[in-house]
Amino acid sequence: MKILIIEDEKPAATRLSKLLQGHFPTAVLIGNLDTVSRAVHWFAENPTPDLIFCDIQLADGLSFEIFEQVKVTTPIIFTTAFDHYAIKAFQVNAIDYLLKPIDPKDLERAVEKFNSQKIQPPLDLELLKTLIQPQAKSYKSRFMVRFGEKIQSVPAEDIAFFFSEERVTFLQTQAGKKYVLDSTLEQMEAQVNPADFFRLNRKYLSHVDTIEEVLTYSNSRLKVKLRGCPDSDILVSREKVAEFKDWLDR
Repeated sequence: MKILIIEDEKPAATRLSKLLQGHFPTAVLIGNLDTVSRAVHWFAENPTPDLIFCDIQLADGLSFEIFEQVKVTTPIIFTTAFDHYAIKAFQVNAIDYLLKPIDPKDLERAVEKFNSQKIQPPLDLELLKTLIQPQAKSYKSRFMVRFGEKIQSVPAEDIAFFFSEERVTFLQTQAGKKYVLDSTLEQMEAQVNPADFFRLNRKYLSHVDTIEEVLTYSNSRLKVKLRGCPDSDILVSREKVAEFKDWLDR
C-alpha cells in the first residue's frame, strides 16, 4: 500500500508518518506535500498512490483546491483540527477523517475502513466547500481568570501575550497584569484568533500589537521584542520563521 501525505505542519506530518510506520509496517510512504501548488504538480507528474492522508488547511489554501485542478480518484482520509460537527457530514464522500492530534486507534480504524471498502464514492467538492467555508471557527472574545479568590473576565483585545514558565501557563494583559491559567499554551493557541495572535515558540503566544521589534538573528532566525516582557531573548522557532513573516505582512 503506497501512501501520500499532504500536510503543511512538519510536526504533524512527522507524527503521522511514525504512526503509519508503527501500525502498518508494510505501507510505503511515498512523500509529504505541504502546499496546494506542490500537490497539483506532484499529481501531474506521478502515478496515483493507493491512499492519501490530506490536511484541509494548507500553507497556500484549502486542500479541496487540489481536487478542483486535477482529477484524483484515490481514496482520501482527511486530517483536520476542525470540530467534529463541522466535518461529520462528508464522511460519505471521503473514506474518513481524523481530528488532530491523531489518536492511534482512530488511525487504525480509518485504514481498516479503507482496506474493507472496495468502491470509493466520488469526492463532492461543492459539499466540502459548504462545510468548510461557512463553518469558520469561532474564537473566544473573553477569558476567565482567577485573581486570589476573585474571578474576572479579560477581553481578548486586552491580552498582550500568553507564556509558559515551569509548566505553568500565564496570561499577561496590555496593562502588565499577569494571571495564572488552568489551560496549556496549546489550548490557548486553539482558542484565540490566529489573525491577532501568533505562537512564536514553545514558550510565547503573542498578540500582534505587543510586538515592538523584530530583529534578524543568526542562521536566518528572528528575535522578537514584546512590549512589557522582561525576556530579551525571544526567538521565533526556526520552522515558523516564514509563516511568521507572512503573518506580519497580512
